[in-house]
Amino acid sequence: MVKADIGVKTAVALVEDLRRIALRKNIKTSEELKEVTKEKVKELLKGCEGTLNIPEDKKPAVILFLGVNGSGKTTTIGKLAYKFTSEGKKVMLVAADTFRAAAIEQLEVWAKRSGADITKKHEGADPAAVVYEGVERAIKEGHDITLIDTAGRLHTKEPLINELRKVKKVIQKLLPEEPTETLLVLDATIGQNSIQQAKVFKEAVDISGIVVTKLDGSAKGGAVIAICRELKIPIKLIGVGESIEDLQQFSTEEYVEALFD
Repeated sequence: MVKADIGVKTAVALVEDLRRIALRKNIKTSEELKEVTKEKVKELLKGCEGTLNIPEDKKPAVILFLGVNGSGKTTTIGKLAYKFTSEGKKVMLVAADTFRAAAIEQLEVWAKRSGADITKKHEGADPAAVVYEGVERAIKEGHDITLIDTAGRLHTKEPLINELRKVKKVIQKLLPEEPTETLLVLDATIGQNSIQQAKVFKEAVDISGIVVTKLDGSAKGGAVIAICRELKIPIKLIGVGESIEDLQQFSTEEYVEALFD
């Protein structure tokens, strides 16, 4: 459990629980114990399964994405854009990560691949200004959904937090009830560090859901359990591969089976 990055605290509590259950139920085989362990982990994840909330009557619905560089944020936006355009929705991408070199170009590639429109400015432009322009365009041009990419430089914590608050204010100037979703993208391979990251972003804005990426290439998928226990934020999507279709709704059942395989 510790190797899978469930976290020492959670692992110890779980093992203590299992000891008591094993004595009470007179469990004798590892197979029986494995099944009980799965059930306990499912219990821990109770209430952490969430779904994207996209109201049909509000257009454009705005989804704001947060996450550190390298977490898979831009890729997640691209995959989600593809999902929505495949459903016949008109999608606007907003390149508000004007800090990271090549972030704008990366989002442009995803816009082409997914068939979405894009609003962008030059590198170093004011992110809030890009967001204002993008949301304004989405309203005028009748887009169903607007997906906003933001910068994720944690080493400059205070400016990052202020920037995210400013971005949210700008959205609400045009659409007072948006964003519909504020999704934090976390990389499963960094394990426990993802919880620290989440706490920093949580200081800046209310997070409505979490996307966990790179679950396919990680022995540390157990971080999902720690995230759920400590942050009490629903996990809405998971990234399970490189392909454009490798973004799935999070399912406790499937996740626990994969963790114990």
